[in-house]
Amino acid sequence: MSPSSHAVAEAYRAAVAPGCGIPFDMGPADRLGRPAISVEHTDSTLRTPLRRNGCGYGADEDAALLGALGELAEGVLLTRHLTTAARVHGSYRELVAERGADRVADPVSLVLEAGSGYRPDQPLTWVAAERIRTGEEVLVPLEFALCDGRTADPPPGTGWLITPLTNGLGAGDTRARALAHGLLELLQRDGNATAHRAMDRGVVIDTDAVRDPVSRAVLADLDAAGVRVVVKLADDQFRMAGLHVVGVDSDPDASPLLLTACGEAAHPDRETALRKALLEYTNSRARKVFSHGPLELAERLAPAGYLDRELSVPVAPQEPRALAAMTAWTRLPAPALAALLAPTVFAERSSVPFSTLPTVSPGSLNDPEALLAELLDRLAEFDVLAVMAHGDGVHAVKVLVPGLEVETMSYHRIGGRGVRRLLERGLGLAGPGSPPHRGALPVLLTERETELLGGAAWFDTALADRMVGDLYPLYREPDRHAVVRVSEGR
Repeated sequence: MSPSSHAVAEAYRAAVAPGCGIPFDMGPADRLGRPAISVEHTDSTLRTPLRRNGCGYGADEDAALLGALGELAEGVLLTRHLTTAARVHGSYRELVAERGADRVADPVSLVLEAGSGYRPDQPLTWVAAERIRTGEEVLVPLEFALCDGRTADPPPGTGWLITPLTNGLGAGDTRARALAHGLLELLQRDGNATAHRAMDRGVVIDTDAVRDPVSRAVLADLDAAGVRVVVKLADDQFRMAGLHVVGVDSDPDASPLLLTACGEAAHPDRETALRKALLEYTNSRARKVFSHGPLELAERLAPAGYLDRELSVPVAPQEPRALAAMTAWTRLPAPALAALLAPTVFAERSSVPFSTLPTVSPGSLNDPEALLAELLDRLAEFDVLAVMAHGDGVHAVKVLVPGLEVETMSYHRIGGRGVRRLLERGLGLAGPGSPPHRGALPVLLTERETELLGGAAWFDTALADRMVGDLYPLYREPDRHAVVRVSEGR
């Protein structure tokens, strides 16, 4: 590890202490053996102790370790910050009258679930975010800032407006690196919202023109191991490629869960996007088997004491749909799981050359400041907010971009952009006007989106749930080891 990378890794370790375990490699859970570094953390300062895991990948073990520590820092630092951050209580309407519309984020612009009962006069809890372009303070509802709803109490009676999630988290040794990281993740997931998993369009990328040496090496390794890799295009919005990588393993003795592995990325540089997606795919193979396979595997691969620490903390409350669906997956043989994934995840309906994807001059965005400036330029029509947390020499952020959309098919979060994209797909999932039938619910729109759509809109949540069906663990997974522990009563 270079001196600079070592310094960042040590800064991450110090920032998340105490509670940080010994990093270890999950890679041997998959026969490819590529580095998949994991590091655990137990936060005993919370009312209910919470276990977190950072998973890292990269071209070598040093890069994977840095990634694992960075992912861990995102959640730990943000949670600590929000535990002590000042709260503001009041409705959106009250706070706008007090502070001005530009200093309070409209919850509708942050994209709510179809059919949400939110009202502008509804009491909410708010925390401060920063408007990245100006440094101004902007209040955001607490649930949008949280990365895990189990770390705070929801408002009594009404509960959270949304399910708190990690979308938009980023960490880095500089503010710019953390923000760029969070923005890229948010852009990737916005692009995936209606064009991925169960909504896969089947657009396959011909990788003959790939130049990045790491990507070429990974592709060669996968081919030699008998893994047929499929690189797919989710979208190319904001002049950048949103990619995902899946694969079919020819090894009859391989875990069926390898079929569900996926790597994702969005980046202005198509070579960077593909490299990240491929490396995340190889990481995902090992992570899926380690996380949802037998505890004996964890005991064999992890350091001494790891499993005892896991079992010493009760299984946290799990999303029932995710737990049930993943439990069913672990009991399916490979042919049955492959048949489940074939119509969508492995669908191949069209092909585009890698060389036609949008990109930038090689190396032009290697500097985090340049990358952040480029992303902000491409998002010129969008406000960019971030909840900021800092450690000694490291930064963690939760980026929020009003108007970008995530978790449409899982949690039914959708706004005007999502409605327009679904109308283009012609699948009957969304439409203009009032909900036409049972299962379709109204979409909460800002005034601007209402104007663009020419009126109200609806989203068919019942149809979305049927389309996702047994593929739900592709969207939301249970916590590590939760499937086995619940099944075995441990």
